[in-house]
Amino acid sequence: MPIYEFHCEKCGRESEILVRSSNWKGAECPHCGSKRLSKKLSTFAAAGGGGPAPSGNGGGHCCGGSCHCH
Repeated sequence: MPIYEFHCEKCGRESEILVRSSNWKGAECPHCGSKRLSKKLSTFAAAGGGGPAPSGNGGGHCCGGSCHCH
């Protein structure tokens, strides 16, 4: 299940809630219990090595020497 960011119209607080994507409209604010939530536009984040992705052009370098892809 994805985590969505919400803004509560009743108490004005922001929350991150783990919900099924098709059922988020029934989610309750964890602070006040209101169901008057609006889903915020979230950015995508992925866990990884922290460096730039390999270029894929066969050049033999991808991270400025900090990775072991040589």
